[in-house]
Amino acid sequence: MVKTTYNYAGKWDAQRMARAYSTNQPASLKYSLEISRTLKGKMLEDGERLLNDVILQKRHLPLRTYTKKVPHRKGDAVYGSKAGRYPQRTCKVWLNLLNSVRANADVKGLDTKKLLVVHANASQGFQRITNQSQGRISGKSRKSKSTHIEVIVREVGA
Repeated sequence: MVKTTYNYAGKWDAQRMARAYSTNQPASLKYSLEISRTLKGKMLEDGERLLNDVILQKRHLPLRTYTKKVPHRKGDAVYGSKAGRYPQRTCKVWLNLLNSVRANADVKGLDTKKLLVVHANASQGFQRITNQSQGRISGKSRKSKSTHIEVIVREVGA
């Protein structure tokens, strides 16, 4: 089943809001949930800056839920958590989605400097199973992850 709806429970204002979603992206669901929790309530530029810093390993993505066997990072706690990682592939997928929602807001005539992320969500996508051959017919089965990702932004007043 293909994702066609949003999980946004707030009031939709078509003149001041823009949205984008992407289905079955090759990203980890756990990291996507942590990224969505971190991005909610931030300005869009701050979120893009955070994801770029995680890709360049200047800052870590704070993990607040999935912290089992995750080492602490040096420095002060970020969003109440010292545990963190650098999920580069997932951050690249989220950056593409943030660029898409920025373009959608630009088409609607919104000021892209004043965009606030009011909703960010990730849900589980399809799991594809491929077989890695190991000299036998069946081989070893591997699952590839995919995630549905959605972002809604609102233009805030000056």
